[in-house]
Amino acid sequence: MSFDVEAVRAQFPILSRRIDGNPLVYLDNAATTQKPQCVIDALVDYYTQCNSNVHRGAHRLADEATTRFEAARDQVARFINAGQREEVIWTSGTTEAINIVAHGLAQQLSAGDEVVATELEHHANLVTWQQACAKAGATLNIAPIFDTGELDQHAFAACLSNRTRLVAFPHVSNSLGTVNPVGTMVAKVRELAPRALVLVDGAQGVAHGGVDVQALGCDFYAFSGHKLFGPTGVGVLWGRESILAEWPVWQTGGEMISSVSYQSAEWNRLPYRLEAGTPNIAGVIGLGEAVRWFGELDLAGLQSHEAALLARAEALATDFDGLRVVGTAPQKAGVLSFLMDGGHPADVGFLLDRQGIAIRTGHHCAEPLMNRLGVPGTARASFSIYNRLDEVDALFAALDKVRFMLA
Repeated sequence: MSFDVEAVRAQFPILSRRIDGNPLVYLDNAATTQKPQCVIDALVDYYTQCNSNVHRGAHRLADEATTRFEAARDQVARFINAGQREEVIWTSGTTEAINIVAHGLAQQLSAGDEVVATELEHHANLVTWQQACAKAGATLNIAPIFDTGELDQHAFAACLSNRTRLVAFPHVSNSLGTVNPVGTMVAKVRELAPRALVLVDGAQGVAHGGVDVQALGCDFYAFSGHKLFGPTGVGVLWGRESILAEWPVWQTGGEMISSVSYQSAEWNRLPYRLEAGTPNIAGVIGLGEAVRWFGELDLAGLQSHEAALLARAEALATDFDGLRVVGTAPQKAGVLSFLMDGGHPADVGFLLDRQGIAIRTGHHCAEPLMNRLGVPGTARASFSIYNRLDEVDALFAALDKVRFMLA
C-alpha cells in the first residue's frame, strides 16, 4: 500500500496558505516542521479545558493536567523504546538537553581528559563542549569529514582513546542531510574509549522515524518537539537511568527537590530531579499528541516517500546548469543544500520566497562546517512527509526563474 501523502497533507492547515498569490511550498523542514490539526487541538484543549499546574494541585483541573502531562512521557518513552519512562526528561529543546549533559560533564572532567565531536556539528553540539572543556582544562577533538560531507570513520576512530570521556555527534546533519551510522560509531567508542559516554544529537534524525535508543546503544539522545510536528519550546533528553540518577542537577528550584531546609536540600527522584520549575505543560501535551500521530503512520511508507523526494531533487539538481549540491554523502535524509552560480544564497532564498517557495539560507548554525567546506553558506531545501513530488518540481521551476533574474 503506497504512502498517502494527500491524506497526510490534509491534516496540516498551514499548507493551504498562499504566498503573494502562489501556493505555499514549504521546504524548510530542517528548521521546523508544520503541525497537524490534532496537535493544534491538543494545545487548545489543554488551555480551554484543564489549564493548571501539574503534580501539586488538589483539584480536578490539576489532576487532569497531570494525567495528560505524564501520559505524554509514556508516549515518548514508547516511541524511542526507552528502558523506562523515568529516562525521559522534558527540556525546552535539543539545545537545553545537550546543555544539561555538558553542565554535568564539566564537573567531572579533569585536565588531560578529552571530548570528541565532529566537523558536522550544529553550534548547540559544539559550543557546549567547547565551554565544558575550557572550564576543566580538557581537550576537544574534532573528527573530520570528507569533502562529500561524510564522516571519515577511520579518523573518527583515531580520535578515541582511554582519555575520551564523552563523544557527541549528530544522527543526521542539519546542514547537509548526512546520516551517520550511529550503531557502528557507538560500538567503536565502546571498543576504543571504554570510559566514554555517547551523546547523539537527534534533532534532525527523530522526524524520520525508527529511533530505538536501546538498539542504538548510546547513553544520551536529544531532540526537539518542533522538528517532530510538535510545538516549539519543548524537547527531550533521554538518558540511561543509571547515569541520570546520579547526574549533577541542571537547575534548582521547585519540583526537583524532595525536601528543603534553610541550610540544605535533597534532590527528587528521576525524572523530576532534572526538571526544575513549572514545565511547558501545553508543549509537552502537544508533543505527546505529535508522537502519537506520527507513530500511527506507515513508517516504511513515509521513509520511502521521503527517499523519493530527495532522489527527485538530486536528479533535477544534476541536470540544472549552474547549480552545485553541497553535501553528497552516500547516506542522506531529506536535505538538499546547494549554491547557484552568480547568486548569493540570501538572494536565491528571497527570489524563491516571492514565488511561494520557503527554504532556508545561511550557515544553518553550522558556521565551522561551512568554513571547512569553503562556502559562505548554502541555500537549503529540506523535505518532510507532507511534501509532494510536484513541489520538488516547483522548486526547480522557480530556480530556473531565479537563474534568469540573476543573469
